[in-house]
Amino acid sequence: MSETNQMTGDMPVEEFRKVGHQLIDWAADYLKNIETFPVLPNIEPGEIEKRLPKEAPKHGEDFDKIINDLEKNIIPGITHWNHPNFMAYFNSTSSGPGILGELLSAVFNTNGMLWKSSPANAELEFVVVNWFKQMLGLNQDFFGIVYDTASTSSFHAIAAARERTSLKIRNKGLASRKELPKLILYASEQAHSSIEKDAIALGIGKENVRLIEVDKDFRMKTNVLKEIIEEDKKNGFLPFCVVATIGTTSTTSVDPVDEIAEICKKENIWLHVDAAYAGVTAMLPEMKNFFKGVDKADSFVVNPHKWLFTPVDFSILYTTKPNILKQAFSLTPEYLKTQEEDKIINYMDYGIQLGRRFRALKFWFIIRYFGVAGLQNRIREHMRLARLFSKWIDENPNFERLAPVNFGTVCFRAVPQDVRNEEMLNNLNEELMESINRTGKLFLSHTKLNGKFTIRVVTSGLRTEERHVREAYELITEKLTENMTFN
Repeated sequence: MSETNQMTGDMPVEEFRKVGHQLIDWAADYLKNIETFPVLPNIEPGEIEKRLPKEAPKHGEDFDKIINDLEKNIIPGITHWNHPNFMAYFNSTSSGPGILGELLSAVFNTNGMLWKSSPANAELEFVVVNWFKQMLGLNQDFFGIVYDTASTSSFHAIAAARERTSLKIRNKGLASRKELPKLILYASEQAHSSIEKDAIALGIGKENVRLIEVDKDFRMKTNVLKEIIEEDKKNGFLPFCVVATIGTTSTTSVDPVDEIAEICKKENIWLHVDAAYAGVTAMLPEMKNFFKGVDKADSFVVNPHKWLFTPVDFSILYTTKPNILKQAFSLTPEYLKTQEEDKIINYMDYGIQLGRRFRALKFWFIIRYFGVAGLQNRIREHMRLARLFSKWIDENPNFERLAPVNFGTVCFRAVPQDVRNEEMLNNLNEELMESINRTGKLFLSHTKLNGKFTIRVVTSGLRTEERHVREAYELITEKLTENMTFN
């Protein structure tokens, strides 16, 4: 690199071409050989930071050195979410077409705040979210918008629910208004933590989120919901939003959306459905029973980056009341006014963001490349693998399954016959999971169900095959034997 190019202008095009080819080759080799890496790095906190210089380089550096340092200092600290043995959390995996779409999004570097600031951003987003709406079988009244994550999507849904009240919060706010009733939001005990965070951010307050008791299958009890709503109304509070979940984070349980929708209709309460993880399964005719009542919801969120092979981040919020969402957030200063406003959608009007990445491009690539049938087949295979793993757990007397297997997640724990004390079982299972993760061969995460330390296996990785699931089961049983022997 010449001194002139260091001081002014971009990377020369020919150098960009050369390095670009080099990095695509590197990425292809990485994905091809991903199983050679430990899925979970074995490092201590602060170790990567210590490997890196304390100050930025004064002069530009050659890309060969940058890539060398990537391999030497960054890769050892990477948790490989694309690894077929990543079976923790909800294992978001990126696909080839999604990666290439992300690349071109960065190349264009457009800001889709307005239709005019990049017409293709706005119109492709409109097309893609409508394609996906059809794929999911959602009512055509739903309007879709792309955000980054479900936490953000749910934030906007709850904000719209708040806007629908007659409290004029957009203009007058919440502070120092003694005449305002307490706004109450309802969700199950198994709802995602982002719902409470959103309530905090929106001024609702954590103590005004009612976490409703669940049944033996971890579904919201609608009779309890009814009772608590009635009690809150008697106390002069204002119930304004219920969040039902299809595919909860811990167990992938499914709230009875249809029953909840009837309660919300009767009480004039906004119904938001969080289907961030499991929503993609609505593409499958055989899974429609889990989505009964969704068309009665006011809003619905689904994350293709969780289980449709889209690079993080990509979340879609659908709502049948886009006018209320727009009313909550639309604010157009003079410098953003355009002559086309009555003909187009300016997505900046439907959220707190002004700057908007060209996220729709990568999802367009994915749908075009795999096709609807291809995506359906992959989801079906992941659910088959979960059922297979669940069968092995059910057949082994040293394990017990702790929740229904609705989608691609299995919740279980070890229960050796000579260990019956709950504290000892919790300690055993925690150590079992940690010993598995320390091998670097498999990455698992946990939850707690009714006080029981619960291990989760998630089989929704794009590169996960039956052999990986079988190897995971064998490693789990092997480590259980070791832990039992040691103890």
